[in-house]
Amino acid sequence: MPGSNQLLLFDPPPTAKIDLTPAGAWELDSTKRALDDLFSLTFQYRTSKSYHELMKFVARFRSYSPFNAMLMHIQMPGATFVAPPHRWRDDWDRTIKSGARPLVILQPMGPVMFVFDVSDTVPQKNAKELPKEVENPFKVEKGFIGGEFNRLIENAIRGGIRITQVQDGSQSAGSISRVDPGSQSTQRIQNGVDKNRQPIFVDVPVKYDLFINAKHNVATQYATVAHELAHLYCGHLGTPNPKWWPDRRGLDTTVAEFEAESVTYMVCRRLDVFPPSHEYLADYLNEPQVPAISLDRVMKAAGLIATMSKEKLKVREKEKGS
Repeated sequence: MPGSNQLLLFDPPPTAKIDLTPAGAWELDSTKRALDDLFSLTFQYRTSKSYHELMKFVARFRSYSPFNAMLMHIQMPGATFVAPPHRWRDDWDRTIKSGARPLVILQPMGPVMFVFDVSDTVPQKNAKELPKEVENPFKVEKGFIGGEFNRLIENAIRGGIRITQVQDGSQSAGSISRVDPGSQSTQRIQNGVDKNRQPIFVDVPVKYDLFINAKHNVATQYATVAHELAHLYCGHLGTPNPKWWPDRRGLDTTVAEFEAESVTYMVCRRLDVFPPSHEYLADYLNEPQVPAISLDRVMKAAGLIATMSKEKLKVREKEKGS
């Protein structure tokens, strides 16, 4: 608005009450994170409809991290199947149209990479048939949880999280909490092999207890673990090391729960499984706007949990025991 103070977009006025919680400190530093700027200053994805479309889009692009999938959605919401030029040429016998606009995403172990949507490609003679998700990108499959659950549990242990199954009521799913700081509990796990291909075992200090209901099926237990880890990696329980994830204790309960449910939804839908968060979000998304969440943490937490479900990770260096 003409004559308004633009600095109010970034800094609180001198008379404003300062939130001294860790979550408040995180919010004051939010201008350093582009995704949260996008969310808070331009209101991108703040409406329930636009946020729901984003989550469905991210869930579909399983070959890319949730963070990269979001970058693609920002640039081309209608994208259905993307790949770098060499993959279009070598794997699908397609060439990039002249003047096509590349989508910029982050490249593992590098700066950025350029990918193109199928709509910006031209099939060559005898081009291969495109995958089914291109023909019907919104088709709902009924998936199942296989080795992803065991890999997620093992990688959680490597991060100092002790997961225990308990006999509980049907309405209780799980919980996560910090252990007593004076606890000396550890968990022994394999962390690679030596030069003779013999397993190397290390003792990992237990920092968090995560309980899940043994009466639930594997898919529900997987969703529960993902949900509780989302709380951890979004910073809702604080952090043992700010380089791993931030300390955002003190968030409004609705915001924290919405972030955790969003992470759970995207992680599970990538496996074609409908988690309990599907119903929770469906109810909440009837509201006109979503809470003031951190898109940065939601996407990064979802990416970490998805990776933990697919591949074995090493113990964090500072978590190793003697």
